[in-house]
Amino acid sequence: MSARATGPGVALPEQQEPLEPLDVTLILLVDGDDVLVAARDLYAGAHRTSAGGTVVVREPVRLGHKVAARDLAKGERVVRAGMSIGSTTAPVRAGGWVHTHNLASDYIATFAHRGGER
Repeated sequence: MSARATGPGVALPEQQEPLEPLDVTLILLVDGDDVLVAARDLYAGAHRTSAGGTVVVREPVRLGHKVAARDLAKGERVVRAGMSIGSTTAPVRAGGWVHTHNLASDYIATFAHRGGER
């Protein structure tokens, strides 16, 4: 299987192997999360979620990357695994790739993982 470039240093196979009808390719970590996590490299098209639904992925997404579970407005906080991971810097449609090009971290430099705020 040959590969095609999708960005600097990123290549995906030209064709994705056919999936079984019930293959889960997007994982919802916690009910209420705003994003789903790719369980494999994904291509644009319909993909089944671990919650039993279907999401239309809008562009190729790499294993472990995030996809919007619903439409997200600019400036909206994004929840993954039940916790805010940042705010959108642009609107993201359901099925869109969520990454540094449209998500800014809301990390507070004074926060310590085990000790809370200093």
